[in-house]
Amino acid sequence: MKNPAFAVISPFAQIGRRVRIGSLCVIEPDVVIGDGCIIESHVVIKRGVTLGPDNHVYEGAVLGGMPQHLNMPERPGRVIIGAGNTIREFVTIHRALDEDEATILGDNNLLMVGAHVAHDCRVGNSTVFANNACLAGHVTIGDRAYLSGGVGVHQFCRIGPLAMVGGHARVIKDVPPYVTVDGGSGYVVGLNQVGLRRAGYPVEEVNRLKAAYRLIYRSGLNWNKILVRLSQEFTEGLAASYYPFLSTTTRGITPERRLPPGATIKLRPEEKPEPSLQIRYRARAM
Repeated sequence: MKNPAFAVISPFAQIGRRVRIGSLCVIEPDVVIGDGCIIESHVVIKRGVTLGPDNHVYEGAVLGGMPQHLNMPERPGRVIIGAGNTIREFVTIHRALDEDEATILGDNNLLMVGAHVAHDCRVGNSTVFANNACLAGHVTIGDRAYLSGGVGVHQFCRIGPLAMVGGHARVIKDVPPYVTVDGGSGYVVGLNQVGLRRAGYPVEEVNRLKAAYRLIYRSGLNWNKILVRLSQEFTEGLAASYYPFLSTTTRGITPERRLPPGATIKLRPEEKPEPSLQIRYRARAM
């Protein structure tokens, strides 16, 4: 490691090979930085952080900050970050509340400018957090999930693998795997077709997901019957993930954005469309 100008590096930090640390960084004791990491200038890595190999941390990021909690722990937990992550400017990742726990970020994730990962979160692999996406405490994010800009996720919520959440959505319930959440309404609007296609899943797998999706959101069955059928009919492939995810929810799942059958789109009172236009609106709703 080259000695960076004006950086403050504790002698009790463990720095791996081929690590580059920029100027004006602060590396506290009880920090582990793996081989090949690049730490740009003005980064603060606080005690209790373990960085795996080949991470790139950009300017102004703060890793290992104390939990934002009214009852501040005297001995908080750790932050454990895997390999190959890109952590852009001003990202913040906070330590777990309890000393035996950890906030975990997996491998090959991209956290864009201003993203926040709160205490006790569990983030999988190959996820994308766009600018200013924020997780509250105890949130779980599945592999390859995508959070668009300005998304806010309520504490204890889960977002399943390869789910896509649109910009500025407020996530207050669990988001099932492989679905898309509309940013404007915060409701599910179907499967994440683009993500599934880019991931290279075959048509047969996607069709099974569609069948499971219809069962969950459009069958009209009660919750217990939906779970029974998921456990019996979808036991292989991607769709098999729905039963364990839904059966363990504590907050419920994000509902679908659909108009009830026969509903019409209400026009503004000042508008007086011709009868043919009224019929056209009804037809679209149906």
